[in-house]
Amino acid sequence: MVSKLHASSRRSALAQALVEYGKLQRTIYALRYLADEAYRRRITRQLNKGESLHSLRRDLFFAHDEGTVRRRHQEQQTEQALCLSLVTNAIITWNTAYLELALERLSQRCGRVDPDLLAHISPALMEHINPYGTYEFPVEAEYARTGYRPLRSPSDTV
Repeated sequence: MVSKLHASSRRSALAQALVEYGKLQRTIYALRYLADEAYRRRITRQLNKGESLHSLRRDLFFAHDEGTVRRRHQEQQTEQALCLSLVTNAIITWNTAYLELALERLSQRCGRVDPDLLAHISPALMEHINPYGTYEFPVEAEYARTGYRPLRSPSDTV
């Protein structure tokens, strides 16, 4: 609705009011951002999480095709992008499940985990991923397994 009001050749009073309201909201946001250091830190933390996701996708994409789209037709390019999304989502799902297990173990050992520290954790981790490797998928063994793989301790080497 707002886009239709804004796209109209004749500006109505309602459309102009919405434009001014948007300017007001943007000004309030800018002032809050400048005045509140905790707010800036929270925003930066979220931006860093977004950047870690982009970094994961970039690393996966570069490992596969040296960072270039090598498909000629748009359908094939879309397929390549969807495959990247699938692999990225699989890694994030895996990381999320194991981060949850690690946090459960940590809370059992140490008590309550500080929520402020949890705000810094992102499931877009890649240190344990080898994007250049050759992989075997022992399907029968995976089906036979029940539960999660054992967690590594911090002293284990990758």
